[in-house]
Amino acid sequence: MQENAQGAANVIQNPGKNNKTVWKRMLQNWELYLFIAPAFLYFLIFHYGPMYGIQIAFKNFIPTKGIWGSPWVGFDHFTRFFESYYFWDLLWNTLSISLYELAIGFPLPIILALAFNEVKDGFFKRSVQTITYAPHFISVVVMAGIIITFLSPSTGIINHIIQFLGFDPVNFLTEPAWFKTLYVLSGVWQGTGWGTIIYLAALSGVDPQLHEAAIVDGASRFKRILHINIPAITPTITILLILNMGSILGVGFEKILLLQNSLNMGASDVISTFVYRSGLVDAQYSFSTAVGLFNSVVNAILLITVNQIARRTGNSLW
Repeated sequence: MQENAQGAANVIQNPGKNNKTVWKRMLQNWELYLFIAPAFLYFLIFHYGPMYGIQIAFKNFIPTKGIWGSPWVGFDHFTRFFESYYFWDLLWNTLSISLYELAIGFPLPIILALAFNEVKDGFFKRSVQTITYAPHFISVVVMAGIIITFLSPSTGIINHIIQFLGFDPVNFLTEPAWFKTLYVLSGVWQGTGWGTIIYLAALSGVDPQLHEAAIVDGASRFKRILHINIPAITPTITILLILNMGSILGVGFEKILLLQNSLNMGASDVISTFVYRSGLVDAQYSFSTAVGLFNSVVNAILLITVNQIARRTGNSLW
């Protein structure tokens, strides 16, 4: 400890020497820094660079005057959004869709990965994996087209089955009560198989000797999954849960926008679609930036909070 304290004192007393040491270390490992440079430049140019435009959330942005020339209005845009009649509806729709998707979509890849891990390698396993992975490669536009076609009240296969069973056809996409379920279940179908890849990679690191010892002790397959496999992937589950919680208000607007219509707007209008509509369609640039900034700040707070809670279990992002 005395040596560490002395080293810290030397760094404080000789900052120039410490900088030289850092530069020397960078020159010695220049290949590594060159390797990471493209990713660093990408985030710097396309993610951090445009952040200077966030200031228009606190201005009355006038395109002819530019960002710097536009007058400051403080928190007026935030106040307007918080006091609007649609604020709670947007917040509720966004939260309910995100939590619904998290509750249904998060555990399913874990269950599927545990099931795949128990199946012997062969034609059946490869076939099921291919079938479950394939929907991930369907684009959002095509996915929305499939949903609209399948659920059509006149020509959709789903309504044909409903009519065959003796019931009246249902216009799913015009009834707000069905929208969230359709959005979540279609997302689960598209992403569950792909989500298993990370968990299967984590399960591949489990020591086979643990299972062999458990079998000798008389443990059933279920008990081995419960006491060996699940603890092995718990760090991965925690990290992915933190990342999902950090984007809980970041519901992707592409599929929602494609499935949205004037009849289901009460259940489908979320913050991201409102930002798109007010910013790009109605040209309310400052107002839409303020709403988007609010969305990002809440996501950041949730990410930090969940990460701090997860640190108590020994698994966190930082």
